Amino acid sequence: MTRTNDEPPEWAKERAREVMAAETDDDGATGGGATDDRAAEGGDADRVPDVPAETVDEAERLTRLARRTEDESAAAFYRERRDELVDEHGYVPRLRDEDDTLVLYPDEWMDDGTVQLDRIETTDRAVEVSLSGPGDADRYREVAAYNDAVADAVADAHDAVHADTARSFAAFMSNHYVRAVDDATPEVREEFREEYFPRNGWPSDEQLAVLDESLDVIESVAADVDGPEES
Repeated sequence: MTRTNDEPPEWAKERAREVMAAETDDDGATGGGATDDRAAEGGDADRVPDVPAETVDEAERLTRLARRTEDESAAAFYRERRDELVDEHGYVPRLRDEDDTLVLYPDEWMDDGTVQLDRIETTDRAVEVSLSGPGDADRYREVAAYNDAVADAVADAHDAVHADTARSFAAFMSNHYVRAVDDATPEVREEFREEYFPRNGWPSDEQLAVLDESLDVIESVAADVDGPEES
């Protein structure tokens, strides 16, 4: 998965130089009193950036899901989940269209949705994730191929009622989570069972009656299907 970029945007680097110059003028030496005070308090020592890597990864995943789905209500749901997730760590997500990048800004930098340059104390606290990395499409194809192979294996070994559900579950896991069918958490299964399948799977009464059995069949069959590799 794409990680944060090493190089901050040019505008941010320029602003950082201005802030450093101002501190030099005020204190008579580079990195003067304000920086020393923060170091003494221990407040900013670990804030580069102060959002966990797993939160960045999940924000990226939710952003990609929102972009991939054709259902606007689902896209809005993914974006809301992402926003709430990063807000728990005091960050605000933004999409930078010119280079297709997800940016997480500390919320104290923001005012009415816009970054205030005079509030940036160090550009290292921002997080940038490219959304156009070449590995994303490859990973999707790999996972989708595996899930389709599991659905085909279910069709070969079991009744059509299980095969039809397996195809719906494969599409759900590939398109909504980019995860293998046998990597579904209980919460993901519940979402499929209660929300996705009734609305998008067009299930028959027979499918609904044996849905839990079908999910168990899918997991059992998947154990004998190779792939995909861990990302």
